[in-house]
Amino acid sequence: MRKQVDATAVAIMVALCLAWGLQQVAIKAVAGDIPPMLQIGLRSGVAAALVWLFNQLVSRERWLPGVARGAGLVTGGLFALEFVFVAMGLRWTNASHMAVFLYTAPMFAAIGLHVRLPDERLARFQWGGIAIAFTGIAITFLGPALLGADIPGSPLWLLGDFMGLCAGAAWGLTTVVVRTSRLSEAPATQTLFYQLAGAFVVLVPFAFLTGQAHFHGTPLALASLAFQTLLVSFVSYLVWFWLLRRYLAARLGILSFMTPLFGVAFGVVLLHERVEPAFLFGSALVLLGLLVVNAQSWVRQAFGRRAANANGAQAS
Repeated sequence: MRKQVDATAVAIMVALCLAWGLQQVAIKAVAGDIPPMLQIGLRSGVAAALVWLFNQLVSRERWLPGVARGAGLVTGGLFALEFVFVAMGLRWTNASHMAVFLYTAPMFAAIGLHVRLPDERLARFQWGGIAIAFTGIAITFLGPALLGADIPGSPLWLLGDFMGLCAGAAWGLTTVVVRTSRLSEAPATQTLFYQLAGAFVVLVPFAFLTGQAHFHGTPLALASLAFQTLLVSFVSYLVWFWLLRRYLAARLGILSFMTPLFGVAFGVVLLHERVEPAFLFGSALVLLGLLVVNAQSWVRQAFGRRAANANGAQAS
């Protein structure tokens, strides 16, 4: 039985969200030395090998047979598509923008699961949260243009933001595929391996075909690549799956919304990115809407526990 979130889980989640929030900044900071497409492809390939070795030598979990060519292939493809959008989007938009739009994934996952699984039907309360999130997305896209704000960086920033939103949609669809296929019964290492291997197989050739394969091994570039590979793609994902097995997923999901907040903060502090008021307001609505969508199960658990305690008190 999964436990309530305790101080240990909160501390681990803060560390994970810090790492996840920093990854977009780490990619953007060394994009001149190693293009984002190649960075993500290389880190995924090395991390996939590490996950396979970890399973063979440490966890020794038995992988489900017969899923590699079905759900495994689809999951790997969607994971690769997510990071194609991330890599392309970071060429035109800020890392802080990407951090917010990428984490719209729970909204797309909730809609997809509503369609595919009867037990995942959205209540009116949750549809209200999705409406709030979509309103926030509209404001982040249209607000700066309508207000005549001077957007720094690439003139294609709006396309970069849209790529971030597409990355969030691909991530959300990945969740739907995992939840509605045999991969929902597979060990975490198996699912993670398919995702990382898919990103490596797609992104590295794509980087070479599109002229994004130059590699300047500066100390900062190598440090960024090591951080992304070891801490983000390998350690953090395995720790996340470990948490999901031991703690209530709804509570962990709510804590994960610290990630885009850290992402925006890192972008401003480390990359000196300017964040427009319209973007901040729209992002706040996006996060509020996603919290409303994901808080439904938390509210049910809280009220169910209170009801059980009240019944127990009456019986005594």
